[in-house]
Amino acid sequence: MQTEFHRIKRLPPYVFEHINPIKAKARAEGVDIIDLGMGNPDLPTPQHIVEKLNETVKNPRTHRYSASKGIPGLRKAQASYYGRRFGVKLNPDTQVVATLGSKEGFANMAQAISAPGDVVLVPNPTYPIHSFGFIISGGTVRSMPAEPNEDFFRSLDRAVRHSIPKPIALILNYPSNPTAYVADYDFYKRVVDYCREHEIFILSDLAYAEVYFDENPPISVLQVPGAMDIAVEFTSMSKTFSMPGWRVGFAVGNERLISALARVKSYLDYGAFTPIQVAAASALNGDEQCIAEMRQIYKSRRDVMVESFGRAGWNIPVPSATMFAWAPIPDQFAELGSLEFAKLLIRETGVAVAPGVGFGEYGDQYVRLAFVENEQRIRQAARNIKRFLSSQSGKANVVQLKPNS
Repeated sequence: MQTEFHRIKRLPPYVFEHINPIKAKARAEGVDIIDLGMGNPDLPTPQHIVEKLNETVKNPRTHRYSASKGIPGLRKAQASYYGRRFGVKLNPDTQVVATLGSKEGFANMAQAISAPGDVVLVPNPTYPIHSFGFIISGGTVRSMPAEPNEDFFRSLDRAVRHSIPKPIALILNYPSNPTAYVADYDFYKRVVDYCREHEIFILSDLAYAEVYFDENPPISVLQVPGAMDIAVEFTSMSKTFSMPGWRVGFAVGNERLISALARVKSYLDYGAFTPIQVAAASALNGDEQCIAEMRQIYKSRRDVMVESFGRAGWNIPVPSATMFAWAPIPDQFAELGSLEFAKLLIRETGVAVAPGVGFGEYGDQYVRLAFVENEQRIRQAARNIKRFLSSQSGKANVVQLKPNS
């Protein structure tokens, strides 16, 4: 039988599936690829966290099945973190679930709360799981503006008035991946008030809470009075502690939503390996100097990228948070779109970026640049790009691509 499975038909190839084969081919040909594409932290996990893992793994009892909602110590550590950082009080038994990264948490929350045909409001562009978690579950996605401004609220009201059935949930993501937008308290309060009035759940992705470069740190939607009635927030240790491969994240907030997520997870997994959870709890309870050091490294890389790419002829907007820059495609290549421009960059400069279209159709005039190479490598990328842009100066509008490139 050759019929494609129903859910698979609804999923386009993941954004990096287009780029990875081109990178692999170039590397096989000896090209030095400077990879600014995937947001895969290159910084080492802090040593005290690794040492706690090594200590715990020596106990054979920790090799048994763990707990799908997270061991009690880890859930208590996350609740304590929210109390210190946001002034939000959480019950670790009923309002905290440990997830296998925020991606798994979003996907299983979609399974838990949505039925086929349910409408979910999702920013566009945004991190793919925000949309596709619900698409996999049979839901219908309606796009929202990603920027937290008046247009967002006009679109929100229009969506609620004209969607049939009425939307069940709204996704928020600030600081945003890929756009790096940041929301303030007044924005969150207006959203919470509106969604409470219209009985719409809020699912907030706060994975980049600690990767910020201004004086005022990002806030949690749960800081708004009444948010706990309708909202769940997802966080991750991947970026804060450079632990992407450890797969530790959290969902916190409304008890009904957390209970639904925990019930689905109880059928699907036994949680992360216990020593990983113990080490993660140690990270949350430990010295935060490593977070400040991580933040300073990304800030320095951001500044180098903005300055060196600008001198190369590609002006990069300065992000105030996240480990990404959201960069408009240079004017002379705008007609290519983000995917073909990304392919062109690899072939002509050896620099890999993430095509904006992978984050939604409204991202197609942008690419995402990640601060995952050191400053020397970022400067080298800028030099490569400068040579390429200089070689194209005066040429007709768009570089022609080879067929099937």
